Amino acid sequence: MIKIVGVRFRSAGKVYYFDPKDLQLRMGDHVIAETSKGLDFGIVSTCMKMVDEELVQQPLRALVRKTTPEDEERIEALKGKEKEALKVCREKVREHELDMKMVNAEYSFDGTKVLFYFTADGRVDFRSLVKDLAGIFHVRIELRQIGVRDETRMLGGIGICGRELCCSTFLREFQPVSIKMAKEQNLSLNPTKISGTCGRLMCCLKNEEDTYEYLNARMPKLGEEAVTADGQIGKVVELDVLHQKVRVLFEEEDTKEMEVFPVEQLTFRPKKKKDPSQQGKKSKAEKGEKSAKAEKPEKSERPGKGEKPEKGERPGKGERPEKGERPGKGEKPEKGERSGKGEKPEKGERSGKGEKPEKARKG
Repeated sequence: MIKIVGVRFRSAGKVYYFDPKDLQLRMGDHVIAETSKGLDFGIVSTCMKMVDEELVQQPLRALVRKTTPEDEERIEALKGKEKEALKVCREKVREHELDMKMVNAEYSFDGTKVLFYFTADGRVDFRSLVKDLAGIFHVRIELRQIGVRDETRMLGGIGICGRELCCSTFLREFQPVSIKMAKEQNLSLNPTKISGTCGRLMCCLKNEEDTYEYLNARMPKLGEEAVTADGQIGKVVELDVLHQKVRVLFEEEDTKEMEVFPVEQLTFRPKKKKDPSQQGKKSKAEKGEKSAKAEKPEKSERPGKGEKPEKGERPGKGERPEKGERPGKGEKPEKGERSGKGEKPEKGERSGKGEKPEKARKG
């Protein structure tokens, strides 16, 4: 077992654990801690407790001391310098015409480094700005880009509920929030009503999400049939999730009556849905009919008009004769045979009229 204590270095920031050694600490005490960046000022945010060494991330750094009056004066002086540094930095940003918004400035406890926080839509080339700032302050300069949620956490403010922002008071880490959480809690989906000061969905939507998931799991859906203890059958028309009550509509001929019941006193029947298997069979049958209508005739069968004859058979009018046969009028004679009119004589024979005599050989 090892003793640890939690320390926070900025308001609503992440809690880091240290070895308190022999210091007697209470929540809210100011301490000086040794960090990876040197000595830093922090506030005790958790009580001292004993935990297993396996649960502690090593190496576990130790606290140096409680703050002294001199340390407190130094911290106040650094806060004054931070405001002046932020003002100078904003002026330099305007001079360089950079598309970035400076949010905050922080001096390290030893005063050797200044960290500037800014927001921007995309990447910004601020190398020339860093050179100018280093020449003015003569310390190490660091610029860090943050998101709109981190900006709101640093600046603080009042939410639409009238309380201080959760992120700037007690919220340690940002949890993912989705529009589904607003639907689950039956909230208005108007962006102006479910968005926080930062313009994103309110972090508090996550606070009651688990409760609503549990309660909604016990409730029916709108439109389902509800059966009362005495056998009456009605329709679910309204839900009260937090009180676990259901408003049921009963219809009898021309009369309608509504009544509220606790969800434990009702049994529910889900809406009748079309059987997907039947829909699948129906769609298959329709596809079969379509394919039957659009199916092509077999190779040996052809439709009447414009159909092509089978191999070896020719249609009547305009049909082509089989191999070795020719049609009557205008038909072409077989090989070796010639037609009467206009037929060409065989080799070695000449036609009568206009025929050319054979060439006489010279003796």
